[in-house]
Amino acid sequence: MENSSEIVSFVLAAYGNVGDFKYLYFIIILFWYVSICVANTVLIVVIHVDRRLHEPMYILLSNLCVNEIKAGTSLYPLLLSQMFSDSHEVTLPWCFLQMCSLYTGAPAEFWSLAAMAYDRYISICHPLRYNVIMNTERVFKIILLVWVFSFVIFILSFSFIFSLKFCGNNIENVYCEHQLIIKLSCSGSAQNSISIIIFVIMSIFIPFSLISVSYVKILTVCRKTSTENKQKAMTTCTPQIVSVSNLFVGCIFHSINFRLLISQVPDEVNIILPMYMLICQPMLTPFMYGFNLPKIRQSCKRFLFKRK
Repeated sequence: MENSSEIVSFVLAAYGNVGDFKYLYFIIILFWYVSICVANTVLIVVIHVDRRLHEPMYILLSNLCVNEIKAGTSLYPLLLSQMFSDSHEVTLPWCFLQMCSLYTGAPAEFWSLAAMAYDRYISICHPLRYNVIMNTERVFKIILLVWVFSFVIFILSFSFIFSLKFCGNNIENVYCEHQLIIKLSCSGSAQNSISIIIFVIMSIFIPFSLISVSYVKILTVCRKTSTENKQKAMTTCTPQIVSVSNLFVGCIFHSINFRLLISQVPDEVNIILPMYMLICQPMLTPFMYGFNLPKIRQSCKRFLFKRK
């Protein structure tokens, strides 16, 4: 066992020996990361440029796109830098920085979707009061609260990791995952269970409950309205429902150890599936909203093809 005072970096052991495939992996990862940044940036710029999209729903959407870029940047640059590394080492400060970025992004994602669900609830259930309740100033306050609360959740859940002393430095993953880091500590991991409970309740359970309540009330109101209003409500709500569903699929993949369920699972599967949320969600958001919301679709066409 190594002396804890000598641990200054972690080794991301899951990379193994990728051999000649590292060039293919590098191209695929780079293409996906650039695609995430471009797709989300285009949506943000379109919303910013088109004054017709300066509405609460689209402002909240642009904030969600910022978080998708942040999520991709939390993971892919490290993957790219490690692809041609021989040692696959990452210093403790950089590892902690990545962990901070990843685990503030998750609550920001869920709480952003909760804010968007609340916006749809007010728009559909209280249309006459919508402009009063969801004014621009309040929307920016909500966005600020989302980010402040995300950092507070991270500090309450995982700040104790920064003071741990480590007796090992091999992380069996391709990025700095908090549970594997805690397993390397010299002290017990009792705090780990408490931190996960706090994180899950504040990052997932509470916002999901708010999202569920919002959509139950929306569905109740929609049952009493005309077919046209039902279709309009479904058009604006469907992307959010798909996003929330996809996030929960990602949470399931992240929490399951597939080696325990299926024998002879390839290492690649056991590495990639827990990262499903970081792979799919950042690309799903701009395409779901870009292609499903008519106003954004039309604005994107004007911005990309008709702008002189």
